[in-house]
Amino acid sequence: MNYPTPHINAVPEDFAKTVLMPGDPLRAKFIAENFLEDAKLVNNVRGIHGYTGTYKGTPVSVMASGMGMPSIGIYSYELFNFFGVENIIRVGSAGGMCEKVKVRDIIIAQGACTDSNYAHTFNLPGTFAPIADYKLLNTSADIAEEMKLSFVVGNVISSDTFYNDNENVPEGMTSADLWRKMGVLGVEMEAAALYMNAARSGKRALAILTVSDHLVTGEALSSDDRQNSFTDMMKLSLETAVRLANE
Repeated sequence: MNYPTPHINAVPEDFAKTVLMPGDPLRAKFIAENFLEDAKLVNNVRGIHGYTGTYKGTPVSVMASGMGMPSIGIYSYELFNFFGVENIIRVGSAGGMCEKVKVRDIIIAQGACTDSNYAHTFNLPGTFAPIADYKLLNTSADIAEEMKLSFVVGNVISSDTFYNDNENVPEGMTSADLWRKMGVLGVEMEAAALYMNAARSGKRALAILTVSDHLVTGEALSSDDRQNSFTDMMKLSLETAVRLANE
């Protein structure tokens, strides 16, 4: 493999085995500056900030994924297959879709439904079910209990669209109503592609999401509230990385 790749200006030694992956480059910068020691910028191609440092003595990297499955599909593929990364933990936001979750709750995504055609690129003769790695899932849930966080483990929907006309649903209903009937907790835009890339690469992935707004109640966090609320999710992800490294 010739380095750098078209999207990551680094070499494998620049990354830790576990990478936290927020969507927003500025959130990656925030995590690096506020939680990591001796954080070093290892990538900034197209403004996608990537850093490596230590948290409680454990090497950890954090790099943005951008928005949507095509974007996280590129970055997670390259990290898994070209840079020796073993674990990617997505840290992002989700829209709540049912009464089980409230704004500020954390969703640990056990599975990720999708309306995307991303799975078709693997030429499978059926429907693939994107799921999280069990060890990552179980470890993060245990830590969330220890931290006394308000969290729910379950299914999310990774959507290809943020705005849509809801043309293909029964009259009087939205696509969110239909997913809610199946017990889906929230909607986001990246986890399914991440889980598929991890499965194909033989690596591990998990999405830990903070509910930033709610499709049923209409409640939504301000920008400042998001920043303050998201720190629990960040700490949970970092603690998961540490425990993973020490087991």
